[in-house]
Amino acid sequence: MNNIAEDSESGTDGLFIRYLYTTKGSCGEVRSMLYLCEDLNYCSNKDATTLKKSVINISLALQKLIDKLKKKRQMAV
Repeated sequence: MNNIAEDSESGTDGLFIRYLYTTKGSCGEVRSMLYLCEDLNYCSNKDATTLKKSVINISLALQKLIDKLKKKRQMAV
């Protein structure tokens, strides 16, 4: 979320899209850490699965926003 907030001030869709991709990458990192937490028994399988599903949904929503912004940029050209 900080990646998105940081670039919302840039004023350009291109930079904003770049930060959205960075944020999607962070979602992947979080999922990776959830697998590790699960393997080390820091959290239950149930909790890890619930959180991983949430992170996947966030990543999908980010991709939809990226696609929408890219389409908007293409239409402006």
